[in-house]
Amino acid sequence: MLNKLVATTLFCFAACPVFAAGVGAPDSWHVEARPKVLAQELKFSNAGANLVGTVYLPETGDRLAAVVALHGASDPTRDQALYRHLKQGLPAMGVAVLVYDRRGSGESSGNRQRADYETLADDAIAGKRALAKLPRIDPAKIGFWGLSQGGWLSVLAAARDASSAFAISISAPLVTPEKQMEFATANLLTVRGYSQEEVEHMLAARRAWLAYLRGSAPRAAAVDALRQVEAQPWFHLAFLPTASKLTGEPEQTTARKEMDYDPIPTVRSARAPLLFIYGGADPWVPVAESVKQLDSLSKQQKNIRFAVLGDANHEMMFQAKETMAFDAKATAENAPQAAAYFVLLSSWLTQHLGP
Repeated sequence: MLNKLVATTLFCFAACPVFAAGVGAPDSWHVEARPKVLAQELKFSNAGANLVGTVYLPETGDRLAAVVALHGASDPTRDQALYRHLKQGLPAMGVAVLVYDRRGSGESSGNRQRADYETLADDAIAGKRALAKLPRIDPAKIGFWGLSQGGWLSVLAAARDASSAFAISISAPLVTPEKQMEFATANLLTVRGYSQEEVEHMLAARRAWLAYLRGSAPRAAAVDALRQVEAQPWFHLAFLPTASKLTGEPEQTTARKEMDYDPIPTVRSARAPLLFIYGGADPWVPVAESVKQLDSLSKQQKNIRFAVLGDANHEMMFQAKETMAFDAKATAENAPQAAAYFVLLSSWLTQHLGP
């Protein structure tokens, strides 16, 4: 039965009219998508923010399972291409999905810069509770999905809400955000053709900046380090502030709140089924170290499954030449394309949610 369901699901992900929407097709061959996907606005609130999202669900069916999508750091609004496969593919499986504008973005109020990971996870939990009130949704079958930073948040939300049905984490490393950013920025400079000496110079500036944010070094030291590098041609790749924009209130910054977050205790505390997926060609996160951690954790926790997809990158895409582009055009257009990713996602959900 499971194999039949998986085969049907895979066909839908690859070929159902939901994906081939026929936009602009002449009437002679245009056919309306089946199953039809309905969309309805959903509003909810948490910690002073009014959040606005859209629920996508199949036209028919009751007691539907549902997924709440959490945001990648560069994917704050529900119209991002990253979420398209969820909006189209999950309803084809009979699963609803909520995609909402992150606090401080799109139609949602609030201040992202003042919010820590716990607040962002609680935003998703508030979305889950709003979903549970919809008459066609099964409250016992609602879980979380997220890519990159959203992957951390999906597991955190599941750990903070004991009634969560599952959490799916895509391309989120099991190291601290600062270790991940050192890995990423070193690769970014290397990919763009800079020398190892320049990489070391950049990393030294990052460490001086973070030492100030942590309170272990004076502001003057961070200002001096930033002034030494802000004229370098690679500075825009280092994710650093200029000296003139260095905060005077380090305890209020997002970087201070997040840089030392350790995801491993969160994974240990989560009781819901957890799925981790990584790309084998991801220059943004230390996949090898993350898999090593999961090898150990999965021997102790039976709720963990993980996979590495060879040649897929951070966004589950295939790049002939990896440039690590993160400009507005790239982040607006990046979307999963690896067939194995869709297979794993659909089959795992089918296994854990049933028909």
